[in-house]
Amino acid sequence: MNDTTILIVDDEASITEVVSLYLSRAGYRVQTAQDGRSALRAMAARMPDLVVLDVMLPEVDGLEITRRVRAEGTTPIILLTARKEEADRILGLELGADDYVVKPFSPQELVSRVRAVLRRTQGGAPEQNATAQAAIAIAGLHIDPAARTVIKQKEALTFTPKEFDLLWLLASHPNRVFKRQELMEQVWGESQYLDPSTVTVHVRRLREKIETDPAKPTRIVTVWGVGYKFEDRS
Repeated sequence: MNDTTILIVDDEASITEVVSLYLSRAGYRVQTAQDGRSALRAMAARMPDLVVLDVMLPEVDGLEITRRVRAEGTTPIILLTARKEEADRILGLELGADDYVVKPFSPQELVSRVRAVLRRTQGGAPEQNATAQAAIAIAGLHIDPAARTVIKQKEALTFTPKEFDLLWLLASHPNRVFKRQELMEQVWGESQYLDPSTVTVHVRRLREKIETDPAKPTRIVTVWGVGYKFEDRS
């Protein structure tokens, strides 16, 4: 067993039991909580390496927990949502969740998603493993892949792990057009399970942070019918 700790938060005992079993078999340390307040107490005592978080929870719901976690750091979050809760999935991504899984789901699928998110946040896929690469200055941004920092006009910006990975992929390949499918495969890794709106939401969040006018972006540009590119006008 490795030292990676996963906190599972769900008020359905059958789900926490099955998910705990599969994640334990995959070699992870597992903690569980069955309501939002218990989850917050567990995270205050020791922040896990990743949180599997149901949206619909008693006491404090999963979206509020996501908001609080993101206000303090970049701990990866995978949301569990019901199929009818599309609005909650989108809001969860906008709040900074790293991924989501729709109920009912395969426990093995969830294990795969956990592995994919941890690869991105702890080491990264080959294309995204930027730590050995040099920092770049482009379009008024200084992006350091080793420190995972972005400076804009002397201001340090804050990104979730996937937001940074997406920005780095685009900015380190200026003027190259990436299809949404390419972005899902290279940033999220498990594209077969993802909704394309995941990319759209993350691009919107990046624009809100790096663009002078997010409604009229000049850095991350949409190529209609294809995807996105980071435009270098220097």
